[in-house]
Amino acid sequence: MSSRKRIDADRIYGLDPFHSVVPYIMRNRTEAEVSITEEFDVTELRKYIKSRNESEEGTHLKLFHAICTAVARTIFHRPQMNRFIAGRHFWQRKDITLSFVAKQAFKDNAEETLMFLKVKPEMTINEISHIILGDVAKARKSGTNSLDATMKFVGSLPRFVLEILFFVIRRLEYHGIMPKSLMAGDPNYSTALLSNLGSIGAGAPYHHLSDYGTCSIMITIGTMHTVDRKMADGTVQLRDVVDMTLTLDERISDGFYFAKSLRLTKYMLENPLVLEQPICEPLPAELCK
Repeated sequence: MSSRKRIDADRIYGLDPFHSVVPYIMRNRTEAEVSITEEFDVTELRKYIKSRNESEEGTHLKLFHAICTAVARTIFHRPQMNRFIAGRHFWQRKDITLSFVAKQAFKDNAEETLMFLKVKPEMTINEISHIILGDVAKARKSGTNSLDATMKFVGSLPRFVLEILFFVIRRLEYHGIMPKSLMAGDPNYSTALLSNLGSIGAGAPYHHLSDYGTCSIMITIGTMHTVDRKMADGTVQLRDVVDMTLTLDERISDGFYFAKSLRLTKYMLENPLVLEQPICEPLPAELCK
């Protein structure tokens, strides 16, 4: 079987010697994880969200929508963040896709629904917010989505059938011939999976990646809190901050590239007006150098 083509990504050639062999040294995504917890200043972002929601009828922006927009735009302008390794080969994903989990209700026994967002270059925070709100409301009203129904059926199969099924699925994935129907809407095949634990009052713990699928980025978002921060003018101010923990497959790029990408995300969250620009709009050149 050939693994030179995939329906969801293009093969990357011409890699340096180290990256050419690293998938053979670190064979699994879970053994190539690197994780960092960063503090993001969202003081101006909270003011922006409050102002927009109060002044514009039908606007219901949330902090999570802004984070999704900033992450998507960062990935658009930093394409190495949209890579993955499968079948020992490097691939460049054709689309930017974000996934997250929505609880049916804030109760211990409430079911979780997996959501999937395909980002288009012309989108802004407005479109992303409307899509997320609409999809979550639809899933909570119906109590499920198509992926949930599929998982429920698969989960009902006998154990020996599941063993055979997932053995076949893993071989299809290794050879890059996984059917589109099995990847569609699956968070394991998204660019990044976000977990908004701050919405339930929790912190931002480390979360592992998965060797199943192709997702190379996991982001957990903690609850908002206030800290004293020394500003550029020397004064100390009380600022609203959110901790986020990012877990990445270190094989897809290098630490320098990751650090510059993180700087872009921070810039957008600290300067929320840029979130109204399309995802594809160029960002300040000095940040992208």
